[in-house]
Amino acid sequence: MQIIFVKNGMSAGTTQKHDPVTIIRNWCQWNNEKRAEDVAGLYAEDAVLQPTFSNHVLMNDESRLQYFKSLGERKGLEVFLHEKTLKIRNLGAFICVASGIYRFSFEIDEEPLTFEARFTWVMDLSKDRPIQHHHSSQVPRTLG
Repeated sequence: MQIIFVKNGMSAGTTQKHDPVTIIRNWCQWNNEKRAEDVAGLYAEDAVLQPTFSNHVLMNDESRLQYFKSLGERKGLEVFLHEKTLKIRNLGAFICVASGIYRFSFEIDEEPLTFEARFTWVMDLSKDRPIQHHHSSQVPRTLG
């Protein structure tokens, strides 16, 4: 696993509650287990989610929960993190940016399909709900 994570000093009286790699792994696993409430619970109340399979920006708990419930209804859903692509960069005592590629697999019209997607997350590791911003988009298919 290739990870870049530079740990800075922590503020007095404040502690880091989360490990960014664990958050990402849990996100994938909980989607695979169709645990939409747990996935949505990783996002701050005012977090921004630009999801892979929607053209809407989701900015509240209800819309994010509905998105993950809908995703979980996909037959054969599996999310796989390409851990070698994972990059984590610390921007402060508790703020980090994580980026990489994950693969979604599920059936459409009884045909199994896969979608590679790149993601960028901004996380505040001192918060109970660490994901502050999440952008995900399908990796464009090349023409040759």
